[in-house]
Amino acid sequence: MSKGKTVHPQVKPKLHPRNLHRERYDFSALVAVCPDLAPFVTRNIYSDATVDFANPAAVKMLNLALLKLHYDIEYWDIPDGYLCPPIPGRVDYLHHVADLLGGSNFGKIPVGPKIACLDIGIGANCVYPMVGNKAYGWSFVGSDIDVVALESAQKIVDNNTVLSGKVACRLQSNPKDIFYGIIQEGEYFDFSICNPPFHASMEEADSGTLRKLANLRGKKKVKMKVPVKNFGGQPSELTCEGGERGFILDMVKQSRQFMHSCFWFTTLVSKQSNLKAVQEALVAAAAAEVKTIPMGTGNKTARIVAWTFLSKAQQKAWRELRFA
Repeated sequence: MSKGKTVHPQVKPKLHPRNLHRERYDFSALVAVCPDLAPFVTRNIYSDATVDFANPAAVKMLNLALLKLHYDIEYWDIPDGYLCPPIPGRVDYLHHVADLLGGSNFGKIPVGPKIACLDIGIGANCVYPMVGNKAYGWSFVGSDIDVVALESAQKIVDNNTVLSGKVACRLQSNPKDIFYGIIQEGEYFDFSICNPPFHASMEEADSGTLRKLANLRGKKKVKMKVPVKNFGGQPSELTCEGGERGFILDMVKQSRQFMHSCFWFTTLVSKQSNLKAVQEALVAAAAAEVKTIPMGTGNKTARIVAWTFLSKAQQKAWRELRFA
């Protein structure tokens, strides 16, 4: 090896220790379970197998291969233009939430279908339920305001026997509501998860896409009249009034109305600049306990904010009833 040569890391240390994607992708195994991935596999400057992450078709096929190889998914597809999220980050979120539940259960992570998750914004991709069911056996209710996205998620559930009876898809008919109309009377969730819409407008989203593509291609500028989002995304998936901060502040306010229906409410907070406002909102909402959990994938750093309104006595009763 020549002096000063950069060695490409074999492990992604920022990912959770239980994340199956900490090491470099095994493209031989991925192509074996998903031959359609083969045409997208190339070699990078380190002579390692990879795909062009700026190519939406390559990203989608890689996701399918990962879901087949690691999560027993036989069918997975999404409509053109819908969000195709990177799998490792979604997996990381669930492992951190599993640790959060374990911390409320004497260090033992609750598993099995009795443990129920509310996935706010399940999307057309249905990734969280697929991963959470495989890793921990949890059951899921996924909500979305987009009919097409919900139909896609339902099709994924219907075409994978491993998900049968373990995932319910529900339409949120009022975009201003987050929990109301989804959480039914007498229904309890052990935790909720959410990737809030990141941007306040599509112009802001397009600008972010250009920056991301420039980073992926090693250029300062990407000349493109209409940015091609490598991970896709519809306006309802990428934007909302007030962006990420506005959405989470609404979520905090509305969660108080369902304080006894969910043990841990959680959300991803991608922008560090939004964290203070979220924490202040949780103080105003009189949350009984708040946790901020750092997480990161590659060069990106984010955090999960989790809160509960349950007192210690109520947490004990919940644990004895549902985690035993």
